[in-house]
Amino acid sequence: MSVKVTIYNKQKKCDITPDIRRLIKTACTATLKAEQFGGNAEIEVTIVDDSRIKEINNDCRGINAATDVLSFPLGENGVYDKNPETGAFMLGDVVISAEHAVAQGEKFGHGVSREIAYLTVHSVLHLLGYDHVNSKKEKTVMRNHEETVMNMIGLPENKG
Repeated sequence: MSVKVTIYNKQKKCDITPDIRRLIKTACTATLKAEQFGGNAEIEVTIVDDSRIKEINNDCRGINAATDVLSFPLGENGVYDKNPETGAFMLGDVVISAEHAVAQGEKFGHGVSREIAYLTVHSVLHLLGYDHVNSKKEKTVMRNHEETVMNMIGLPENKG
C-alpha cells in the first residue's frame, strides 16, 4: 500500500515543520494500515487558521464557528473514485485549524505535534466512513480506533 499525502500550509500562526509534515503522513499511513485499507490512496491535508476553518464550516455545514478539523470524504460506503493517472483511491480532504491544534495541545498537555497527529487520524477515519455524531456507541468505536493508531505511531494518550 502506498499513500500519497499532499499537505498545504495556508496559515502563519503555527510553524508546520518538516517533522510535523512527516507526522501527518505517518498518521495517514498508519490509519489506513490499521483499518486494512486495500490499495493505494491519496489524501489532501490543508492547515488553516481559525478564521478560514470558520468560513469553511459555515459554507459547508451551516455552522458559523471555528472547529479543530473538518473532513471531506470523496467516497461513500467504502467506494472511492480512482485517480486515472495513478490508479490510487482518492479518499478526500482534511482541513486542520492550526490555532485549535496549538490550543488543544496546550490544554491536554501533549503539545501541537501530537494534537495535529491525533486530528489527522480522527479525520482520516471520517474519510473511511466513521462517524461519532449519531451515537455514543459509534463515538466509542471511533475513539478506540484512534487510540490504536496513536499507539501504533508511538503517541499514546497522556494519562496523567
